[in-house]
Amino acid sequence: MPAKKRTVDARAIIRELDESSRCIRLTAEAEATAIAAAAKAIARAMARGRQLLICGNGGSAADSQHVATEMVVRFERERRALPALALTTDTSLLTAEANDHGFDSIFSRQLQALGRKGDVLLAISTSGNSPNVLEACRQARRQGMTVIGLAGPRGGAMAKLCHIIIRAAASRTCRIQECHLAVEHVICQLVEELAGR
Repeated sequence: MPAKKRTVDARAIIRELDESSRCIRLTAEAEATAIAAAAKAIARAMARGRQLLICGNGGSAADSQHVATEMVVRFERERRALPALALTTDTSLLTAEANDHGFDSIFSRQLQALGRKGDVLLAISTSGNSPNVLEACRQARRQGMTVIGLAGPRGGAMAKLCHIIIRAAASRTCRIQECHLAVEHVICQLVEELAGR
């Protein structure tokens, strides 16, 4: 007996994409002021010769690398390179720190070495409760850095550790990540306009 053919329901696809766009719109409406403040803080730091450091786990690690690339190379126009570094890319360092001192310090240890007063940390966590991201926020504050957080709808424990917190108006992890990416692109665009001359 031949296998039953599976069909893809176009209506289900439309529902998913509608939900994504609705979450992004709600995030924009609720967080526009915080997004603008984040971009201004990053641009101001870069104008003073400081840098953006970025961290997160899993999909948020990918976002960290994405944002750093947009800053250093370009977003939408040719301009000077903007100083940004993802703390998620050096596998030798990450595995050594996790092995020797624990996974919770993989980002904060790098901040001790690379972060300076006046730098900005962009901390990304869909839950707002990732222990290594929370420790990075604490370390950044100890070093006099501005801490910007991208989190889920409640902000998690990270909300109290950030100078600026941006909450995604979504409950599903995938939707939170989609909101984060949209926000990150807006921040990159604004920083490029403000600091990329």
